Amino acid sequence: MPLSRLLTCLVASLAGFAANAESSASPPSPIVLSEFIADPAPTPQAHASTLLETRDGTLLAAWFGGAHEGAADVGIWLAQRGPQHWQTPRRIADGAHVGLEGAALPAWNPVLFQSATGPVQLYYKLGPNPRDWWGLRITSTDDGAHWSPPLRLPSGILGPIKNKPVQLPNGRILAPSSSEDRGWRAHLEWSDDDGEHWQRGMPLNDPTVIGAIQPSVLLHADGRVQVLGRSQQNKLFSTFSTDGGLHWQPMQLLDVENPNSGTDAVMLRDGRALLVYNPGIAGKDWWDGRGTLAVALSTDGVHWQRVLTLENSAKDEFSYPAVIQTRDGLVHISYTWKRQRIKHVVIVPARLTHALPARCLQSVPPERGTATDGNTVDASPCRLGSSEQPTSILRSPSAQ
Repeated sequence: MPLSRLLTCLVASLAGFAANAESSASPPSPIVLSEFIADPAPTPQAHASTLLETRDGTLLAAWFGGAHEGAADVGIWLAQRGPQHWQTPRRIADGAHVGLEGAALPAWNPVLFQSATGPVQLYYKLGPNPRDWWGLRITSTDDGAHWSPPLRLPSGILGPIKNKPVQLPNGRILAPSSSEDRGWRAHLEWSDDDGEHWQRGMPLNDPTVIGAIQPSVLLHADGRVQVLGRSQQNKLFSTFSTDGGLHWQPMQLLDVENPNSGTDAVMLRDGRALLVYNPGIAGKDWWDGRGTLAVALSTDGVHWQRVLTLENSAKDEFSYPAVIQTRDGLVHISYTWKRQRIKHVVIVPARLTHALPARCLQSVPPERGTATDGNTVDASPCRLGSSEQPTSILRSPSAQ
């Protein structure tokens, strides 16, 4: 049985068990699996995870880990999800001997991607800091078991800076990127030959008005391309393109609070957009506002409703999410857990209770890998805003 099918069956069993444990008056939990990717963690700190389901159905996760962010020993780690748990992570890239006189430099922000026809690709950065780093690319033809030597990207090309690229219907790959050396500027990079060659677009923002970095890309059903992400203005930014990313509307701030912390988003196959983010505003310290991690939904990419709280703590950090939807319809989210580990959560999107298309208000079919309890979706609203605190229904790992 393929690994993806085994994982689907496991999640379905967990979902069914959870649903049976619920009161008949309560809707079933959207969250059907919660676990640490590496337990125990191989490094003192871990951050900036990325997820990929390969064409063969393998689920991969990568992140950077070491003594602390920016330390010379920080490398890129990769793990593969087995039928029951994550396999032992492996260090697959680092900055050993790349600095002056052979000194080591830290690695940053891995991003996994696979096009419709090409190999698995992993993009990452090396350098002393985000203002002076450069991009690299490695590839794998066996779902991450073996990797090519690193190839430095051309001057001016950084690669996807935090979040996954998307592939347009015409085959073009759009990589969301940004720079921090002359103010915070978001931009797109694109490739028409599966990442072999890249072009860089113009900045999407004036950094003196909106400081924007680390975008995500959403492909809307009407053909529009949307870019959104974190800003220095305590709000998420957004801009749209109607010609495949060549020209962009003026960047705007959305009415979604965010404490200048990394986000990620994905367009679900049911037509809704899903966002994972920290709601709130920045404080005196850089980690202020990162204690709550939430999920929001939108039908237009502009108006968002917060529907689920993944984590909520006044003193801890839960940040830098990555989100994908796998072929079985499930939503997978990974994120930094207290800077110590990477956490993995699986959600049944039909059970998220707002901005739900009418066609989704029906029983979840078992062949999609979700629970087989026959429950319909509760479409009661949940308002967006940091003052709203939806009850967290995350079933935490026993190690937490």
